[in-house]
Amino acid sequence: MRLFKSDVRNNRIPENKEQQIIARSEAEKMKITSKKKIEVWRSMVTVSIIILLITPGLSSERNGRLSASEISETANPSTDIWPELLQRTPFPFTLPLPPPKPTVIDGTYTKFETKETPPVPCRRCPDYAPEGGLWKLNLNKGVFRIFHKVTGWKDIGSYIVSGEQFILANDPVCHEVIGVYRWKLEEGKLILDVIEDKCAIGLRATNLTKLPWLSCQPPSLEAAITDHWPKPPGCD
Repeated sequence: MRLFKSDVRNNRIPENKEQQIIARSEAEKMKITSKKKIEVWRSMVTVSIIILLITPGLSSERNGRLSASEISETANPSTDIWPELLQRTPFPFTLPLPPPKPTVIDGTYTKFETKETPPVPCRRCPDYAPEGGLWKLNLNKGVFRIFHKVTGWKDIGSYIVSGEQFILANDPVCHEVIGVYRWKLEEGKLILDVIEDKCAIGLRATNLTKLPWLSCQPPSLEAAITDHWPKPPGCD
């Protein structure tokens, strides 16, 4: 059907032409709706695939956590943690790492925290909480390493010995915090007194100063040669 200019100017469109326009409009709407449905479906499939890929990792992570009975029954979660920790070096978060030179307090130390109750299993236990059992502290050329044998908790950082001050830094638990202590060696024991340390809401200071650290170093050359001396627990 032909359209006359007067019809266009007066917005008068023949009825069958108007029906064609409406039909085309409805068809376009259906196409757009279908495209949106396809996009939504694709998004749902993508999300489902991601969840399926992540779920095994989450499951294994949950399975890797110890229950209360498992913690009480397991005295040594891994014999590999300590040797591996001794091979690691800290990251210089706040201060440059000190030169790798021996200090007067270098060595391995242990302590044994006595607690009647076993550690409470938790998703994110407080760092440096002085849980019961054997603790090991290694000081070696400006690097400190600490390990709790029962739970497998470990940490690493750097230290500086300046006179009678023992300064801790670059601890990933509290990388912006610098801890300052006073140290002394007395009859094979390293005794630390906190001057200032806010790391882990004060738990690092509590842990390091609660008990003397027993030295794993032989008290004399003869003891080192014969290996006949009363070694503290954990000095292996």
